[in-house]
Amino acid sequence: MERRLAAILAADVVGYSRLMGEDEAGTLRHLTALCQRVLEPLIAACACLMLTSNWATAMERAVDLELVLAVDISNSMDLEEAALVRQGFVRAFRHPHVIDAIQRGQLGRISVTYVEWGHHQYQRTRVDWTEVSDASSAAAFAEAVEQSTVILVEWTSISGAIAFGAQSFEGNGFRSERRIIDISGDGPNNKGAFVNFARDRAVADGIVINGLPIINDRPQIYGYPPFPDLDLYYEDCVIGGPGAFVIVADGFKDFARAVLRKLVTEVAGWSSPLHLLLPAVARARPPCNAGEIQLQESLQNQNWQSPTPLYDF
Repeated sequence: MERRLAAILAADVVGYSRLMGEDEAGTLRHLTALCQRVLEPLIAACACLMLTSNWATAMERAVDLELVLAVDISNSMDLEEAALVRQGFVRAFRHPHVIDAIQRGQLGRISVTYVEWGHHQYQRTRVDWTEVSDASSAAAFAEAVEQSTVILVEWTSISGAIAFGAQSFEGNGFRSERRIIDISGDGPNNKGAFVNFARDRAVADGIVINGLPIINDRPQIYGYPPFPDLDLYYEDCVIGGPGAFVIVADGFKDFARAVLRKLVTEVAGWSSPLHLLLPAVARARPPCNAGEIQLQESLQNQNWQSPTPLYDF
């Protein structure tokens, strides 16, 4: 094939060289017409694509931060605990510390969306991408979060939440050098892709993932004990990217305090001080498939029965 193409090219060169010698003006006119028919439409199409891309970028609103709040609503928690988590975010966006952190940014505004997730096929955007720049817009966002219905679903797919959050940045109408997915939850990944694989894909796309694990001593609905060392699991398997950090909530009643500190830290772009992290000394670090192992063991228990999930379609 390569030899045949080379022969055709050589014939074209020889042919046009001969024509130039016989009729230079006519050959130039022929080549000019050929360029107009073939090359100029291609150049125009490329220019159009470039202008379209630049126009789309110009139409995006520049902000200091694009933030996905990805909130676990799996039924390892009960409705009261899920409501405490929801209220933690509501109170945080009404708090002057968060508003002050937003307004101290270079542009003085962020964009944020509120997503709830459960199993690998359940992610729901409760509040779509919204610009927050002052007390009024922050209060409106908090009210929108507060008004949506609390629904619990089965299983826990942190990997599904990360993939959904990463995709939601595309075409959201905003642009920023900082894109963060904020994962909060009370258990490890046990459905869908392995969480560290999803984390690594998002980080490769320039996204930072921060974590807020809820340490809870209450036995879960499936009958097995709470997951040990969830903070270490989040550190090793969930968070990633430059400056990524974990802030721990010591139970659901501590969530409001933890999420306030976390949001201020994220918005301000600080590195998390060590005292915000639960000390992790002399503890075995769980593997990144620990949630899948725990689920498999529970399924092998003959007394275990899956509760009826509450889906929101």
